[in-house]
Amino acid sequence: LAENNEIISNIRDSVINLSESVKDGQKNPEAINFSQGSVSELFPSASVLPAVDSEDCLFASKSGSHGSDVQMLDVYDILPFDNPDGGVWKQGFDITYNENEWNSEPLQVFVVPHSHNDPGWLKTFDDYFRDQTQHILNNMVIKLQEDNRRKFMWSEISYFSKWWDGIDSQKKDAVKRLIKDGQFEIVTGGWVMPDEASSHYFALIDQLIEGHQWLEKNLGVKPKSGWAIDPFGHSPTMAYLLKRAGFSNMLIQRVHYSIKKHFATQKTLEFFWRQNWDLGSSTDILCHMMPFYSYDVPHTCGPDPKICCQFDFKRLPGGRVSCPWRVPPEAIHAGNVQHRAWMILDQYRKKSKLFRTKVLLAPLGDDFRYAESSEWDQQYQNYQKLFDYMNSRPEWHVKAQFGTLSDYFEALRKESNVNEKSSNSFFPVLSGDFFTYADRDHHYWSGYFTSRPFYKRLDRVLESYLRAAEILYSMALVQSSKSEKMSVFPSVDNYKLLTEARRNLGLFQHHDAITGTSKDWVVVDYGTRLFHSIMNLKKVLIDSAHILILKDKGAYNYDTSTPFLKMDDVQSSQDSLPRKTVIKLTSQPRYLLLYNPMDQERLSVVSVNVNSPRVKLLSPLGKPVAVQISAVWDGATTVSHEAYQISFVAHLPPLGLGVYQLLEVQSSEAVLADYNIYLRNSRQEKPDRLFKIKEMQNSVDNIILENSYMKLWFSGMSGLLEVYGKNHQMKVEFAWYGTTSNRDKSGAYLFLPDGDAKPYIFTDPPTIRVAHGRIFSEVVCFFHHVTHTMRLYKVQGLEGQSLEVSNIVDIRGEYNRELAMRISSDINSQNRFYTDLNGYQIQPRLTMSKLPLQANIYPMTTMAYIQDVGVRLTLHSAQSLGVASLKNGQLEVILDRRLMQDDNRGLGQGVQDNKITANIFRFLLERRHGTEVVGFTSFKELYFHTVSNWITVYDCAPVSFPSLLSHMTSSFLNHPVIPMSTYADSGVPEMLNTFSPLVSSMPCDMHIVNLRTIQSKVNIEPSDEATLILHRKGFDCRFSNRDIGLLCSSTQGKVWVPYLTAETLMFKSNCRSLVISQELYILYILSE
Repeated sequence: LAENNEIISNIRDSVINLSESVKDGQKNPEAINFSQGSVSELFPSASVLPAVDSEDCLFASKSGSHGSDVQMLDVYDILPFDNPDGGVWKQGFDITYNENEWNSEPLQVFVVPHSHNDPGWLKTFDDYFRDQTQHILNNMVIKLQEDNRRKFMWSEISYFSKWWDGIDSQKKDAVKRLIKDGQFEIVTGGWVMPDEASSHYFALIDQLIEGHQWLEKNLGVKPKSGWAIDPFGHSPTMAYLLKRAGFSNMLIQRVHYSIKKHFATQKTLEFFWRQNWDLGSSTDILCHMMPFYSYDVPHTCGPDPKICCQFDFKRLPGGRVSCPWRVPPEAIHAGNVQHRAWMILDQYRKKSKLFRTKVLLAPLGDDFRYAESSEWDQQYQNYQKLFDYMNSRPEWHVKAQFGTLSDYFEALRKESNVNEKSSNSFFPVLSGDFFTYADRDHHYWSGYFTSRPFYKRLDRVLESYLRAAEILYSMALVQSSKSEKMSVFPSVDNYKLLTEARRNLGLFQHHDAITGTSKDWVVVDYGTRLFHSIMNLKKVLIDSAHILILKDKGAYNYDTSTPFLKMDDVQSSQDSLPRKTVIKLTSQPRYLLLYNPMDQERLSVVSVNVNSPRVKLLSPLGKPVAVQISAVWDGATTVSHEAYQISFVAHLPPLGLGVYQLLEVQSSEAVLADYNIYLRNSRQEKPDRLFKIKEMQNSVDNIILENSYMKLWFSGMSGLLEVYGKNHQMKVEFAWYGTTSNRDKSGAYLFLPDGDAKPYIFTDPPTIRVAHGRIFSEVVCFFHHVTHTMRLYKVQGLEGQSLEVSNIVDIRGEYNRELAMRISSDINSQNRFYTDLNGYQIQPRLTMSKLPLQANIYPMTTMAYIQDVGVRLTLHSAQSLGVASLKNGQLEVILDRRLMQDDNRGLGQGVQDNKITANIFRFLLERRHGTEVVGFTSFKELYFHTVSNWITVYDCAPVSFPSLLSHMTSSFLNHPVIPMSTYADSGVPEMLNTFSPLVSSMPCDMHIVNLRTIQSKVNIEPSDEATLILHRKGFDCRFSNRDIGLLCSSTQGKVWVPYLTAETLMFKSNCRSLVISQELYILYILSE
């Protein structure tokens, strides 16, 4: 932290406006100029790029959790995952103790009142706030002030900020006093308590920043403890982000019941959570795992829920909530206080036996608790009587009190002699993750990894637009501040749109939102928020691109009635798929602006729709560009002549804009795609007036696509992939899962299949449409439930080395079925596969026969892969879904699920609001080289391999990394080029050929996660500060980095700040460099 502060201080001191220097540089013929093709000193051009230096591999090859005492892969290996009856603690065991154990050191009990407020689930966010949340917080202010021994804590800033905006200054001052006095604590402080399976790390960071900046601005506080009691499984990515946010402690709850029992027997429920790839201890964060079934009161005071329920005083007789064990609570009075205090102390003591210290945490709360004033009185007054009595009996050796989460952790650290700076050996070190979660029996929560996939895709579309708009807006803000157009540029209005989009994206990371586990109308509310923010961000992008691309900024004019640019696609509603707009051509140039949100120079295929096939395309330098014209189809076999798709390879600067020109000409040199359409019964139709279309009958003959990197064979009967390259069998097929005939069936949360998947059977061969073109060729298969497209780009560089796969899925007419896409290959994966966690790191997996099928499904945010000695196959995904590798050489992804019943987890409905859903993937097949094992400590099975079997040893390691090509492929997929076109009838002022904000590409292994303008201290408007978040990606060097078409190099983690920016955020030339040795780095930058 000290080093970080020093760097930030240096940057703050160094930042000045260098516009004059830039002007001088533009006069200098030797100055760096992207459009002229000259080369920067640091990053050579593509033609002379060296291979990645071996030094750059050390970052990943030295990784490995050497010092972990508990590796979760080992835990899964040794546990039987049986479920014997544990007595009163059904999933545990009988706990006993000696009454004299606390004689020398009393038991410290911290009862922590809390209220879990879902920002949407059974009601919408606004309805919950109106009906419950605002009353909870209003009562909090009153009731905590009645007794300074009372404590309370809060997590979700989405709710807290809405409440804060509606209260008076007197109440605000009272809240600040309660925080100052330690009675009220903000825990985690993110916008929501996010899901940790489906959320991408960009969104996880963003919702943390949004919450934390709100807290800093309004309350002047910084949270230090994490509180995650309801996400359905836990990711080490979240632990890492909390650690990097300055947290010391965290708490988790929803972990597989067998793991909880095992950790309880080993007294490892409290541990330092370390990242799998951490060689040292810099990522360690102290974590408390709650031991029992739930976070409600019956499961938090001790092992016997029948007794603990009697100490949830909201359930007193006469209320609306009762104890299912049919023994109600009793109000505490002089006649029963001794007996009741002894009863709960017995539970506290038993619970404490599962931990290593005599400091005990006992949460006191549940969903939307403390909404009524009466509950505050019931809980606080009765517990205070119990505390007073217990504490008055010295022979009981107990000190009980209300506390906050940080009160507990401070006492825990004090007793265990663990300070904030370093860990000692008192608590074990753990590495790994906590998926897939089961709360009882074989009830694995792997269904939600896919539930409502339409919105999981929409989430990532918003995320991509938000990042792109944040970066472009930050640069436009600086440009506008340099001209007299500062007052004209809609900086405040657009900042409000950015803020709203941040908050809507943050809200959707909630563990009942992106998970697809809310009521139908709540899903519509989330979708509407996402949809509106996507539209608003398009406006921010258009306005920002407008000012950045003008040669004369004085010509900038903001007029909402006549926008300068329009986006390439439109989406008509929150639950519809986007469709391309049609650019109308004339003999006068229509300008096509292409924004590259990647931080590296880029060659990408771009496709837009135009109204005429007689098209000519000019590059930013005014040179003709090769174009493929493809048909736009109405259905499978009918060509529309209202529009034509043109595709070309665009060459764009990092984070920059390129301006292309489209013209209608008499004679076009563009090449038309040719089509073969395979039908069950070939029919003779009149030929199309433009395209060459050949109708054929489905046959056993293969369909072949190829480029300079690969050759693919497809079945002439189904159109599905069968062979990848000369040496690899790779078969794509679809399959159905049903649900079990037992009483408990699959629902929004649970996946309870009726056995293995059944093949997707079609009685008649599908219509197959094959396109052959100069830029791409593709095979499109029209099945009843899915339109499946496999596109091969015929271009050099990154996009030609993987296969683009898209599915349009429609299972709206199905009954209790789930559709999967399966890839079967000849890769000898030996039951091992790898999934990403939150798009941030890779977690090795092992398909285990001792577990049911549904337990072997894991979350995939951006990629999953299988491999053997010679090859790796990666499935890249543009949306979060559930994935598995159930047989050797297979990868399987669940595309959508339609379920007719509730699965008894509180939702009260099935999943029947399915949409026509698009999902997008890339298949990447790579050859592996080398077998060395460097710097790894693998899990248990490693030790049973012989020295001669090094490659298997390596594959048993608890850490793995994508290749550099794989990282870049994922980035291209998740950050596509954004096209914008000028309106035909607008007078177009002179524009730059290209806008190049970076002097040169970022290193290949470095990613700008965000450049986020910080809110001012006063209103929702921009300040002159921005946050720059950098991510250095570890990559596996056993894959060739030569000749893979990357237009970037690597610099051993060094980022030279003066080279980062040209005309946007200006730095003194003597500003020191940054060496990114850890994976994430956050900098604060001043633009003036």
